[in-house]
Amino acid sequence: MRHILVTNAKGGCGKSTVATNLAAYYASEGHAVALADYDPQGSSLGWLEERPESAAPIAGLSGFDEGLRHVSRSADYVIIDAPARSHGKELTELVRHAETIIVPVLPSPIDMKAATKFIAELLDRGKVSSRQAKIGVVANRIKENTLIFDELDAYLDKLKVPYVGTLREAQNYIRAYQRGLGVHELPPYLAWPDWEQWQPIIDWLDSRRSRPQS
Repeated sequence: MRHILVTNAKGGCGKSTVATNLAAYYASEGHAVALADYDPQGSSLGWLEERPESAAPIAGLSGFDEGLRHVSRSADYVIIDAPARSHGKELTELVRHAETIIVPVLPSPIDMKAATKFIAELLDRGKVSSRQAKIGVVANRIKENTLIFDELDAYLDKLKVPYVGTLREAQNYIRAYQRGLGVHELPPYLAWPDWEQWQPIIDWLDSRRSRPQS
């Protein structure tokens, strides 16, 4: 069973968008997927309530206190949508459940400054420092050919963790969310640019580079 944690202490960076799209992708590929929503806003579970019966099934779990005790043993992937402002013991507990951690970062000076502090805190968690959990960062909601994206791109390149992909700001994410779908479940004529952007992230997740050393 693979546990992928999507987290960033900064709110509004698109954690739920990344988490729901990951869950939808793996479910559409025929995997058994559970989506654990620890964010009090419940955005991921709200998305799951809109998911049509014709779409590949995804099991939903809520509440940090509930933990992952109710995940089916048959699940192939568990995607964890973490709450904002996770620090200290709460962050340690979240990391304890994960083999792979994805940190989405928005193109703004405030978000980059916050990401520097948050990633430093992540790297200090025992499971990460002992290489039992791997971190990857994703540039989220970017607009290409803008100065702020160039700044974010250069900033992420210099971090001590892998920079695994970029996701554009696109209406497809809104269209998909409102229907309980991921962008990989939208028609190709609409979503092929987003599929191309997701591919490096999927490739990293499917590689040994994103998994703990045995």
